[in-house]
Amino acid sequence: MVGLRYRQGLAKSQPVTPEILLLPLRAPLASLPGLGPRLSALMARLVGGGTVRDVLFHLPVDFLDRRATPKIAEARAGMVATLRVEVIRHEAPLTKKQPHRVVIGDGSGFAEIVLFHAARLAQFPVGARLIVSGRLESFADRLVLAHPDYVASQLQEQEFPWIEPVWPLTAGIVPRVMRRAALGALAVLPEFAEWQEASVLRARGWPGFTEAFRAVQAPARIPDEKPFERLAYDELLARQISFAIVRGLRRRRAGRSLCGAGRLRAVALKRFGFTPTAGQLAALAEIDADMAAPHRMLRLLQGDVGSGKTLVALLACLRAIEAGTQAAFLAPTEVLAKQHFATFSRLSPVPVALLTGNVKGTERRRILAGLRDGTLPFLIGTHAIFQKQVEFRELGLAVIDEQHRFGVDQRLALGKKGAATDMLVMTATPIPRTLLLTHWAEMEVSRITEKPQGREAITTTIHKLSDLARVEDAIARAIATGGRVYWVCPLVSESEVVDLTATEVRFARLRQRFGHGVVLAHGKMEPAARDAALAGFAAGRAQILVATTVIEVGVDVPEANVMVIEHAERFGLEQLHQLRGRVGRGAAKSFFLLLHDDKLAATARRRLTLLRDTDDGFVIADEDFRLRGAGDYLGTKQSGLPGYRLADAEKHEGLLHMARQDAELLLLRDPRLESERGQAAKLLLNLFDQREAIETIRAG
Repeated sequence: MVGLRYRQGLAKSQPVTPEILLLPLRAPLASLPGLGPRLSALMARLVGGGTVRDVLFHLPVDFLDRRATPKIAEARAGMVATLRVEVIRHEAPLTKKQPHRVVIGDGSGFAEIVLFHAARLAQFPVGARLIVSGRLESFADRLVLAHPDYVASQLQEQEFPWIEPVWPLTAGIVPRVMRRAALGALAVLPEFAEWQEASVLRARGWPGFTEAFRAVQAPARIPDEKPFERLAYDELLARQISFAIVRGLRRRRAGRSLCGAGRLRAVALKRFGFTPTAGQLAALAEIDADMAAPHRMLRLLQGDVGSGKTLVALLACLRAIEAGTQAAFLAPTEVLAKQHFATFSRLSPVPVALLTGNVKGTERRRILAGLRDGTLPFLIGTHAIFQKQVEFRELGLAVIDEQHRFGVDQRLALGKKGAATDMLVMTATPIPRTLLLTHWAEMEVSRITEKPQGREAITTTIHKLSDLARVEDAIARAIATGGRVYWVCPLVSESEVVDLTATEVRFARLRQRFGHGVVLAHGKMEPAARDAALAGFAAGRAQILVATTVIEVGVDVPEANVMVIEHAERFGLEQLHQLRGRVGRGAAKSFFLLLHDDKLAATARRRLTLLRDTDDGFVIADEDFRLRGAGDYLGTKQSGLPGYRLADAEKHEGLLHMARQDAELLLLRDPRLESERGQAAKLLLNLFDQREAIETIRAG
């Protein structure tokens, strides 16, 4: 392998494994030139790891062109220039506050180097012929270079950084330190066997892996996007191969075929009284195919609020029950669990039980006994289902509603309640396609994109906060005609840091005008008081509910036909879309009012306008993802895709879809990665720490 260095010789009989090939990149940061213990610690925090590979993966974000080499007479203040000069003399400062000056010349004229630290004078011995580079300034009609970025002998011209990468840095790591470390990492970077298809490299004009790193970390010219694309695709491909291997393992994992004649479903649909939409039927067909297969199902069902996911889940549960097993439906809150219990009890031809933390005594013992002996086939519950005492005779299907509110460990814990349990997870939060491929790619995905028949469109309007009085007049008219109103605020109490109107302040103002028909609900209230407010609003004893986003999930009041969002610019698009789904559930015309600060940034206006102009949750999710970035979308303060080092969601979305197809085709042709490209792909998986996939392949 060209360029590969080993610290110790290898025995001739020792096989060359991926682990051995990667040894130079697994070396600690302290092995790189210029990095002692203190700088190694700073560098580790900067690059996100403690190995040589982590330095390589810390890519520059820009490049500084130092190839402009004018004569002093031609140079102008403001330009970044590199001068070939001779040191003429040093001029000491007259006072301690003044800098040291070094007079330089090149035959066409003279300039000065200004140094505020005397220690740097040693870089400028009188008579030395140097290359100096930095931003030129003008002072008292003299051309000045204050603290040059680079100083080198003219004999070292070949090593001079004519194109300088600009890396994200942290305190204590200056460009010179980063450059030495990057060059040291490049020096030990092996020439790996190629894991990309030659046809792809030709078509895209991509360089080889090692060449791509050299092009961005030590460029001879300012690189275009091709080396960055190549490296991003390597990372995306590694992750997609890993996902595909894990999906394949799940498909091979023994399950059972759950089939039925559809008798229970027929009863439920007759009680429901409506024909399922084409979208519901398509999703149900995909779920049925998974349940009939001999492997375990793991499927994500996406659909907007009101798209009919709950009916699809009920019909899937009845299939599992008709096949002789049990079904469990997990909801994130007790309010939502009770709503599902009421719906399922009305539609289901088999007994349904509700288990929450508040179910105790005789009723709890009855439910637990029925689950153990199988006489209770259908359970709706909250986190109480996870308790050790909850045992099923034979759990065939587990459904998780609002899956983002549960951790992966909880999902796995529910799946372990049965010997070969199928899993259906649901979300009313439309997930951007990019995140589906990067964070939920181990699941199969079904999407319901239609709205149920008879669902009225919601009129969305945008208003300034200075129009508050007019908005209050509008909700007064809505209440007069029998409507009910949600008023959503972003905070619970006044904040000295963020000047927003708080929920409690808005509640006080509205109650002053509308009296005791206004109730309050937020997350810091006692649960009993909050539930009482929600129940009073649902029952019609109150006409206005002032709340935080506790009403985002689990509040179903068909009579509520108006929602006001205060400081709408502070909410994410996806969250606003979720909130909008709380109205428009009854026969009355519904309205969604977005109140924003009078001074609104262009991006915020674009976001609110998009929400006004479309009610397609998937379009909104994709646009929200592009506007906010993956880090903000997932709640992490970083750019790019969280967990990814070289790929960026916005720039490389097209490559992501390409990588998924490439990975699936590779594993279809070579499931154990034994071909020449397959062996190289194993190296790729090791390089990007996809250990689960590697172990899966080894285990067969």
